[in-house]
Amino acid sequence: MIKEEAILILAKTYPSPSAKYAEISCIAGINKDGSMRRLYPIPFRMLEKGKQFKKWQWIQAKIEKANQDHRPESYKLYTDTIQCLEQISSKNGWNDRLEWLNKVPSFHSVDSINTARANGRLSIAMIHPQKLIELEIKKAKYPDWTDEEKNKLISGQMQGNLFSESDAQKQVKILKKVPFDFYYKYLCDTPDGEREYTHKIVDWEAAMLFWNCFKNCKTEWEKPFREKLLNEFRENKELIFLMGNQHRFQNQWLIVSLIYPPKRKPVEMKQGSLF
Repeated sequence: MIKEEAILILAKTYPSPSAKYAEISCIAGINKDGSMRRLYPIPFRMLEKGKQFKKWQWIQAKIEKANQDHRPESYKLYTDTIQCLEQISSKNGWNDRLEWLNKVPSFHSVDSINTARANGRLSIAMIHPQKLIELEIKKAKYPDWTDEEKNKLISGQMQGNLFSESDAQKQVKILKKVPFDFYYKYLCDTPDGEREYTHKIVDWEAAMLFWNCFKNCKTEWEKPFREKLLNEFRENKELIFLMGNQHRFQNQWLIVSLIYPPKRKPVEMKQGSLF
């Protein structure tokens, strides 16, 4: 059944090639009732400019429960119905944003998320790491799109004469593949004590940070990249991971969004934990 909802966008993943849609991003957010929504697949960069929403922005659109994805949060979004509404500010210590984050399913370890997933088929949730250990940077198996992936990007964009072949080739050049994979290694509290986890970051913001650092610093890009995602987050932020599992392997999780409110002062913390 098709219905219209207002959804606050909390996650956008970096685009990946798709045979059907040329390129797709996974979008996640929360509606006014506090229910999580996974909106996928969305060819985000191909949306009209007036429909390209930002993280922490409300949108209004028609959605329908996904037929082939039985995860409870997964919905098809009718992109032609998107209306971009107000964006929630980070001012006042993130108070307006934290009000909505307080409604997102929240846990302190991946084990507890997996238990909730098994019991209630949950597939999007937040984790509050106790300690950020390291940011691992690994060369991607393929530093550029494979021929198959390039063909998907080109053929998908040419469907319905959306682009000519030459224009499609230009679009492929614009969508650059990040030649590295990024992982957070972190500690969480569990009933059995501290446990270490490692998860891949697929947040679009992290990818764009890489490209900005690479543009400005070339071969020295890693230093400012680590400074932002590791040192600054350790020192100044209460880093939270919005986790999403994979459709085919639902016990495998990815960090689909980095959420980083400022660290609260001791007086603020005494007033009660947000989560």
